Amino acid sequence: RHGKYMACCLMYRGDVVPKETGAGIAIVRQKKMVQFVDWSPCAFKCGINSEPPVRPPGTCFASNLKRALCMISNSTAVGSVFTRLD
Repeated sequence: RHGKYMACCLMYRGDVVPKETGAGIAIVRQKKMVQFVDWSPCAFKCGINSEPPVRPPGTCFASNLKRALCMISNSTAVGSVFTRLD
């Protein structure tokens, strides 16, 4: 709501191919789900690790996952937090 994204890093793990990652990014751009700053030439960076996600030993967390995605992004919205501190 407040601010625009400057960059978005998508880190895939598991049974993922580049065609699927590109299709997902295309859907986000087409639907205009997020807004990026005008001066960012390529807003998305992707990384793929073909190894499946690993679950911590002795837990049932993510016991049968074949894929995982971690997104790290930064936006201009954090600026409003610092203006309120003064």
